Formats: sequence, C-alpha cells, structure tokens
Amino acid sequence: MLSTRRRLLGIVALLALLVTGCQADHIDRPQSQRSESMDPGIGHIHGLGVDPADGTIYVAGHFGLFQVRATDSAVRVADRVQDYMGFTVVGPNTFLASGHPSLADDAAGAPARLGLIRTTDAGRTWTTVSEVGTADFHALQPTGASLYAYDSQCGRIRSSTDNGATWTDGAQLQVADLAGSADQPDRLYATTPEGPLVSEDGGKTFTTLVGSPTFTFLDALGEGLVIGIATDETVRVSQDDGKTWKTQGTVPGPAVAFATSDGRRLLVATEDGTVYQSKDSGRTFSEAYRPFRA
Repeated sequence: MLSTRRRLLGIVALLALLVTGCQADHIDRPQSQRSESMDPGIGHIHGLGVDPADGTIYVAGHFGLFQVRATDSAVRVADRVQDYMGFTVVGPNTFLASGHPSLADDAAGAPARLGLIRTTDAGRTWTTVSEVGTADFHALQPTGASLYAYDSQCGRIRSSTDNGATWTDGAQLQVADLAGSADQPDRLYATTPEGPLVSEDGGKTFTTLVGSPTFTFLDALGEGLVIGIATDETVRVSQDDGKTWKTQGTVPGPAVAFATSDGRRLLVATEDGTVYQSKDSGRTFSEAYRPFRA
C-alpha cells in the first residue's frame, strides 16, 4: 500500500498540471479521447455532486458530465464529450465547472482551457463566466458570497466576490481539494501533500491544521462541522473546525472524488470508477453507480 504522502502526491498529480506559469499551452489528452469509433465512457472521475432540485447524482469525468439514473446506468448530459477537471453544485440545476473542451472542439479552434463555466439547466447548456483560454480550475469552493478556486495553471489559490467574474490571487500551493462554508467565508481549508492547511484570511496565507490526519478530500458544512476522507481511507468528522477528529467509517477504496452537501449524504468515487453513497454520514456505503466491466 502506498504511503499516505505518496498517495496524496498521486492525487495532486492527477488533479494539477505542475507548470511554471498561467499560460502553459500543453494539454495532455489520453489516447481514448482520440478515437471517434468508440464511446470513451466517463474516464477518470474528477467531481461529484447532488442536484438539490431532485436529488440526482452527477459525475464529472474526463469525457463528460454524467447523470446517474441507476446503479448500472449513467447518461452523458447533452452528449457533450468535455473534460470537467473542476466541478461543484451551487444550487438547483446550477453547477460550476472548469476543464478542457472536447477533441473535436479543440480541433475547431476552441481555447484549450474552459476557464470558469456555469450552467443553470443541469449541464445541458453552459455559459462562460471568466478566464476562458487561461485558467484550469481543478477545485471550486463557494462559501456564501465568496468563491475560491485552485488554478492548476498557476498552482495558486484564487478568490472571487462577484460569482467568478473577476479574481484575486492568493497563496501558491499544491492542492488536491478546498473546503469552506458560508458561515465563515474567510476560512478556507486545503488538502496538500504536506497535510491539511487552513487559511483565516480568504486564502492569502495558510497554516498547518495542527493535530489533523492527512486528508485527500475535505468539506466544511458550517457551525464547526468538517468531514473528509483521510489517506488511510477512513471517513473523519470534526465538530470543532478541525481541532479534534473522530473516525466515522471506512470508504470502499482509494478515493478520487468526494462530495457532501449536508454531512449525512456522502458521495465517494474510487479509482476503479465506482461511485459509492452513504446516507448515514459515512458509517456505511453502498454502490450508487458501478461501471460496466467486461
């Protein structure tokens, strides 16, 4: 089994292109996207979310946004093959995302980076908000009136107070995930290879979250509640802003994506493409989506 630091480094490597500046042009596309004769499936899962409009699970992957309809059925929304590197649900039918266009759009001259995009119809159509051609946001975290993002092109935390139209640069870090809540909009958690960090000034500076396990993913739900997936594949919960933690349960495999909106219903995607769901705050999990395996 990989060490906890090596595992988190691997997740950071998957979620971030370690480049020297914001204008890097190289985009690494897997060979399967170059085939027009075969549906590539979801590919690597980058994000998860539940639409509060109807409770539907959405899976954001390397080859599109998928709506989970049954344990063995996930349908690509609008038949759009697009690489969603960052994804978050912000309201009923309303999502934010970032990443790269499809190979066909790329060949037609579309910018290699989507910047920040927004949908208000559950992914059927998208509009560009900002940073098209420039930013590749691998983590997106709304906290009330503020929006935080990790821009992999700069390796930097960025923040916005106008719904992502304009951005302010923050700390430079290697980040796998961001967490924050509306009741403490200036507090931002970040998972890094060196362990979890916390900022009290809107992402400008960070300090070590003392006494915390090493996490791959975190979510902050407000009123001191923080929940996440540790690198030992356990679900950990804190009721005091991360000062102390208890083990809630164990996920069924190494996590590549995580989401929760209320701390009770949890979604976890594992390396083999399976999406698991917990309805009891991580004590037990069941399959929400299982990819076809020949």
